[in-house]
Amino acid sequence: MKKLAYIFSLFAGSLLTVTSCDLEAPAKSTMSEDLIFSTEGLADAAVMAIHQSFGQTNSYRGRFIPYFGINTDCEIYNNYADDSKDPYTDKEISLAAYSASADNTYMNTTNNAWNYMYEAIERANKALEGMEANADLTDANMAQLYGELLTLRSFIYFDLVKAWGDVPYRFEPNTSETIYLPQTDRVTVLKKVLEDLLLAEDYLGWPNENTYTTSVERCSKAFAKGLRARVALFLAGYSEWPNEGLRYNIQDETERRSMYQIALDECVSIINQGCNQLGTFEQNFRNLCQENVSAGQESIWEIPFSSGRGRVLYTWGGKHAEVDQWTQLNKGGVNGPTPTLWYDFDKDDVRRDITCIPYTWDKENSADAQSVKTISGTSGGGWNFGKLRFEWMNRIVTSTNDDGINFQVMRYADIYLMAAEAENVLNGPANAGQYLKPILDRAYPSDKASSILSTASGSQDAFQQEIMDQRKFEFAGEAIRKVDLMRWGELSNALAETKAKMERLANRTGEYANYPQKLYYNEGLDATPTDADGYTVYGLEAGDTDEYGEENFAESSYWFTFREEGSGSDDEANKNIQENNTRIQRYIDYLYINDPNSKMFWPIWKVFIDGSNGQLVNYYGY
Repeated sequence: MKKLAYIFSLFAGSLLTVTSCDLEAPAKSTMSEDLIFSTEGLADAAVMAIHQSFGQTNSYRGRFIPYFGINTDCEIYNNYADDSKDPYTDKEISLAAYSASADNTYMNTTNNAWNYMYEAIERANKALEGMEANADLTDANMAQLYGELLTLRSFIYFDLVKAWGDVPYRFEPNTSETIYLPQTDRVTVLKKVLEDLLLAEDYLGWPNENTYTTSVERCSKAFAKGLRARVALFLAGYSEWPNEGLRYNIQDETERRSMYQIALDECVSIINQGCNQLGTFEQNFRNLCQENVSAGQESIWEIPFSSGRGRVLYTWGGKHAEVDQWTQLNKGGVNGPTPTLWYDFDKDDVRRDITCIPYTWDKENSADAQSVKTISGTSGGGWNFGKLRFEWMNRIVTSTNDDGINFQVMRYADIYLMAAEAENVLNGPANAGQYLKPILDRAYPSDKASSILSTASGSQDAFQQEIMDQRKFEFAGEAIRKVDLMRWGELSNALAETKAKMERLANRTGEYANYPQKLYYNEGLDATPTDADGYTVYGLEAGDTDEYGEENFAESSYWFTFREEGSGSDDEANKNIQENNTRIQRYIDYLYINDPNSKMFWPIWKVFIDGSNGQLVNYYGY
């Protein structure tokens, strides 16, 4: 730890916006840069210094992972019920509802994600410079560490662009001349990222090729290639530009096609290498919750958190309403599926019941009783994401609001779907189906998978629509969807359609006319507290009826349903009806407040604007 602390102190000295309150004070040391960056253990500590930036309280751990990527057509901030919160100014709601301001109290601090991203970039810049000058990069392990530094810096820059658009271009250590830099356009930044990732491929090992890449907590050649494919697809697509609105990131069509070719080549290379396996959809998320980080499975790279860091399940996992046998506090359910997502799935899609769960864990008896499943709620969205579950973990969570589960950045399913998309754009669906097929075969019965693929293969447009749908069903709850919708130019359209669908669902009209108003379940009859298979929910399938539910199940709850005001038996009942309707309406109204296409990027927070010596500016009406 003393060596690691020294590495941190070495990197912290010339940072512009970062604060040092989270770093140990520099210890007097005789270690020189030529020793640090020519010694494997110390060079490895330089890589870990970047990981340390991820875990800072208001960095990826508590700000970027919880809030980037909400809201979409399949993901929604789940805490709209408190009508005392102003969606235009609330520190959390505004981040989700496309109404964030530069002085957002959650984000407008010097020790925030923007700060720690550039802290990590500066650490990477210094380490890369030190290794280039001092390391033997013909040594496989030193080469691996050099490749990791390039890849981690690239990953962070892509996240900066996804969240803020144009950002300062810092690919060398800070100097007195470069302390203050303006934004550089995102295409220039990301073309440099493409170059760096291509270089990184020459140094990184494939999964399980060396001692570092046996774990998905370390960058492998597969991750660098997959990330390069993601960046290329982003560059080939749309985003909002200052004073121009929504447009292609790259204007030239020939160059856009070259981006799709990069994506296709990189993904096919990973597939042909055979270094990863799909496995079952559920097993991937069980592995994540059980902290199985062995490389070669579906997971390709994860941001690692120690057991006392990270709010991944806390934010994206199923809700535990009280202290129970898995947690020490009420946790989970901060973000959840849009109320319409369940109904978008095919009923035979195995991903549906894993992704969307209509229950929470709650206690019904004494303080020491085990928690049992209950319907999630009578108002609001009601749904939780089920990909990440405290009950799947191998340890009890004891931290106040951290669970220590890694954030899975990339998995093998994405490689197949990116390959399918790129091949279809370049050459049509004839050969693209081979990359879509493994995803369909895993999700559907064989006859249905074949039918979906056959229909999609009818035209290039039909295939692209199927890719858009399958990426929603595959990655809901993984903070991937927003960027997909951005690059397709569909963010506003998709959210407007979802808002209209939520209205129809609440009124049980249109495609939702044949669903009951309530849910019914058998908790306490034949279910046990830890057995999801014994827990039956009735009312979520087309053709289910309230009459059958009332006759055959013990409990019932209205489920995202507007109820007729004034129909209650007394004043208290009417008050509850009114509160129910108000909360549902908040979910609908605040899916987005401003046009998502005009507010797809966050503002640069005021503290960084003020500290930039006039170099940084906010666009997009901020």
